[in-house]
Amino acid sequence: MAQKPSIPKGTRDFSPAEVAKRNYISSKMKHHFELYGFQPIETPSFENSETLMGKYGEEGDRLIFKILNSGNFLDKVQPELLQNYKQLTNKISEKALRYDLTVPFARYVVQHQNEIEFPFKRYQIQPVWRADRPQKGRFREFYQCDADVVGSKSLWQEVELVQLYDAVFTDLGLLGVTIKINNRKLLSGIAEVIGASDKLIDFTVALDKLDKIGEEGVKNEMLAKGISAAALEKVQPLFHFTGTLDEKIEKLSNLLVTSDEGMKGVAELRFIFETIEKLGLQSATVDLDVTLARGLNYYTGAIFEVAAPKVAMGSIGGGGRYDDLTGIFGLKNVSGVGISFGLDRIYLVLEELGLFPETVTATTKALFINYGENEAFYANQAVMKLRQFGVKAEFYPDAAKLAKQFQYADKRGIPFAVLVGESEIAAQKYSLKNLKTGEQHLLSFDELVAFLT
Repeated sequence: MAQKPSIPKGTRDFSPAEVAKRNYISSKMKHHFELYGFQPIETPSFENSETLMGKYGEEGDRLIFKILNSGNFLDKVQPELLQNYKQLTNKISEKALRYDLTVPFARYVVQHQNEIEFPFKRYQIQPVWRADRPQKGRFREFYQCDADVVGSKSLWQEVELVQLYDAVFTDLGLLGVTIKINNRKLLSGIAEVIGASDKLIDFTVALDKLDKIGEEGVKNEMLAKGISAAALEKVQPLFHFTGTLDEKIEKLSNLLVTSDEGMKGVAELRFIFETIEKLGLQSATVDLDVTLARGLNYYTGAIFEVAAPKVAMGSIGGGGRYDDLTGIFGLKNVSGVGISFGLDRIYLVLEELGLFPETVTATTKALFINYGENEAFYANQAVMKLRQFGVKAEFYPDAAKLAKQFQYADKRGIPFAVLVGESEIAAQKYSLKNLKTGEQHLLSFDELVAFLT
């Protein structure tokens, strides 16, 4: 029996129409990345295990796909290692599929530091792999679209990345996205003020869940992590943190007045918001979200997250400032800041809102019908010339029944058929048929080009 074909869970096939739509999104991103001076790089799909392991925390390490060494990989393994999963894995797997683009980028910067100019602005659009449990909107193989700047601590980079988000989403027709911004220093300051500096991660992880489990759920989680009721009383204003940007920043200034670190965060946020307000945005809005704490293990300054309008969807972008990511590979004090676009979620949002232009999935414009050998040569001469004029044209390869050839054009969504029989050849003409209306014209080649371009 023939084996029934399948693909691994958490992976997908993409149809021609889906690929065309994905390419439409990524081409818009590339256009704006390059307008803003970002340069493309690519890194291998797999890295040395030591490059990736230990960089994402215990949870992340578990989600890294390991690649078995080639050959008889168990041959040189001592029997006692068979009982120790971690040591055994290190022995039999020296490579792993990349988990994200950020750590490979840090490795790239350190390895090529003498070849690149700082500040170095790079963009990267490539697939990553995570051994996660597949579910709606979460896959084991997916694309990340990153733009980062390393080698500059200037807050103008944060301002520019907000503008970049605005430019890309405006160009995609996704108007009115909200770019949420927070700051790690601000979160550290809050933890300090309430006497919970040693519980910073627990505090922020719980706070980050406010929109999911509500105020009581967050408080219960904080209490369970050892954060005192007195501390929760001090942080109460954060649970109902509303108002204009100016009002929010004023509230934070009052709350954090005794924390130097917290006031640095407030000053950085004030600069970003005031500068963006003066420069203006095309269609996006910015907001201060004190519950935003994504990637806190390595973010050190600004934190970004983008929410789509009108659609119940998770974040469609995110990022932040990291002061010493390259330090894990020995290159100290190289600050960086970057953002990422969620290609798959952006696709779903554009699809739901009907924002893909009809021309995105445009296929072949004209199909030349095959009437036999003599007609085939005449038709293919025209196909070749049309392609030189940028017209998507093709010739049906088999002299099949006309009904079958027209059915092929219909299923492919090809709008025109070109018929060239003996009479057309004799007159050096082409019969162009509109397959939607049935209307037909006898045209010279120049007229055919003019009609199809």
